[in-house]
Amino acid sequence: MKKILFALIFCIISLHAFSQGDDIVGKWQNPSGEGRIEISKEGDNFFGKLYWLKEPNDENGQPKKDSKNPDKEKQSRPIQGLQILQGFVDKGKGSYEDGTIYDPKSGKTYSCKMTLKDQNKLDIRGYVGVSLLGRTETWTRVKE
Repeated sequence: MKKILFALIFCIISLHAFSQGDDIVGKWQNPSGEGRIEISKEGDNFFGKLYWLKEPNDENGQPKKDSKNPDKEKQSRPIQGLQILQGFVDKGKGSYEDGTIYDPKSGKTYSCKMTLKDQNKLDIRGYVGVSLLGRTETWTRVKE
């Protein structure tokens, strides 16, 4: 009986530990409410796509373009649907690092780390060089 109980507890703990890395997977909204990002896992890395914009179209009714991108070939692509988070690695304890975040408003890409504060709050810190030289904003989980 003790062996069965031990095996059951081990399985529960293992499943919980295995699933923790995927806790950021889902849909998140930035603090301004202008955009929503869907975070997914591909292999061992996490990525995020800008799947919704409060104002997806420009003043002419056309989809907003990535016009600030320094790569001229990418300036005609729509902002909605853009992958803005790339290459994050689960470092454990709700920390995801070694990734980048792209800001379509400026056309700049920053080093980034994400920290899951709880199931519904995700701190995003974009920075240049070292994490001290950056800015943090808190995204909230979208409940659908």
